[in-house]
Amino acid sequence: MSEPETQGFVTAGFEPVRDAFEANLASGEDLGAGFCVLRGDDILVDLVGGFADRAASQPWTHQTIVPVFSTTKPIAALVMASVIDALPALYETPVSDVWPDFGANGKDTVTIAELLSHQAGLPGFPEEIDPDLWLDPAACAVALAALAPLWTPGTAHGYHPMSWGYLIGELVFHISGRSLGTILREDFCEPFEIDFQIGLPPSEDSRIGQMQRPRALPSLGELNDAKKAAFMTKWAAPNRNAETWRRIEIPSANGHGTAKSVATLYGLFASGGRLDGKRLITEGAFDGLVEMRTHGHDLVLPFETAFGAGVMHNVAGLFGPNPKTLCHAGWGGSMGLADPDLGISAAYVMNKQSNHLMGDPRAGRLIDALYACL
Repeated sequence: MSEPETQGFVTAGFEPVRDAFEANLASGEDLGAGFCVLRGDDILVDLVGGFADRAASQPWTHQTIVPVFSTTKPIAALVMASVIDALPALYETPVSDVWPDFGANGKDTVTIAELLSHQAGLPGFPEEIDPDLWLDPAACAVALAALAPLWTPGTAHGYHPMSWGYLIGELVFHISGRSLGTILREDFCEPFEIDFQIGLPPSEDSRIGQMQRPRALPSLGELNDAKKAAFMTKWAAPNRNAETWRRIEIPSANGHGTAKSVATLYGLFASGGRLDGKRLITEGAFDGLVEMRTHGHDLVLPFETAFGAGVMHNVAGLFGPNPKTLCHAGWGGSMGLADPDLGISAAYVMNKQSNHLMGDPRAGRLIDALYACL
């Protein structure tokens, strides 16, 4: 089958973005992909192209969905922000006030803000577990809550690639009585017809693009105990090909959607917590969500990072020129960004994964082309 033509829309003046998108496909760096840019309700770019399967027989369409891995995290953080008003102290509430078991092993003063900004010292399990524990979110959350932190919480930050979602999911349930994925579906996605889900029903399986895993491991720099627990053990993650992995809710890793759906949800970061003119997150909760909570050397990622309450700040300039941009990348190359000064949001999704933890050059070319057109 010959390469399918790129489908979609580019508003006048943004043709260089299409050129960059097609160049990624023509070079073979992308197998199939989508890229979308929104300014409020206006679609500036909405492109799809390439193939949805590894055999290159099925075209990627606007109905193709893929897992976006850690690009899910800021979307989960939006859900947390939508329920945090139930707590008078908002993000400064100790996690153990809501979830007493979390206070084990000296974690009783860890705040929700510290947990969301990767300061809790729980990047993974340092001692061996059955990897299938990750496929039981409630049990996994209990096991994580029982751990002693790998550093004194609040004194440093280190990225929590998988554990973050289990802890946040359990905390949202304790606050609201609903699961994080249920709130996302009922309060965010269904009312606005957004094609994104954390916890995918079987009815959507036929739309999933087949992922092609990276051929090399990412570079983590000099190893330490935190990096080993987060990434380097045989039990650091579940089997991501398993059907169970798609069904359960993993707010750190298994959101499925299109580029347009991711860009739409990230648009809340560009609009102060509004979607289609409706406020979904109160002003106080939104301010707490985006406030920079930590900035500097990351104990897990080999970068300088900065986090709000679940969303990254663009301190390294990998998501365009604006340091105020709120953003996140996902395993293999996906990304979402929101530039509050320009009022734009953008997302890139794909099925051919690279080994870049952040700064995937395919996304970088699209971002550079976008900003050159703005």
